[in-house]
Amino acid sequence: MPQKSDDDDKVRLDKWLWAARFFKTRALAKTAIESGKVHCRGERCKPGKEPRVGDEFQIRAGFDERTVVVQALSIVRRGAPEAQLLYSETPESIAKRENAAAQRKAGSLGVTTDGKPTKKQRRQLFHFHSADD
Repeated sequence: MPQKSDDDDKVRLDKWLWAARFFKTRALAKTAIESGKVHCRGERCKPGKEPRVGDEFQIRAGFDERTVVVQALSIVRRGAPEAQLLYSETPESIAKRENAAAQRKAGSLGVTTDGKPTKKQRRQLFHFHSADD
């Protein structure tokens, strides 16, 4: 079980995301928050936001988007089993992530190309795009 200390009540969001092992470094967590990859109640957050037990966050990292509920607060980064006790992922989020992973594995979401366009195809594309303007 994660250790609770007096200063755990005032934990920053970037530090909590790092301690919960969503990001390898606090700098990466801070960058993700600032670039809008972390939302609380549908709104963008700031790195200094203080998460509370019961808060729900949407976190995008790579292809995955997770919706997690804060279960405990910690400023100490520990092993993965202890870090997983800090949050719980919603069942809808798990199902959505598994479905997206299966689609990626099946073949890049159905997008297929024949490779690089030929010179004639590039001219046709250019003509098509210039006709819209």
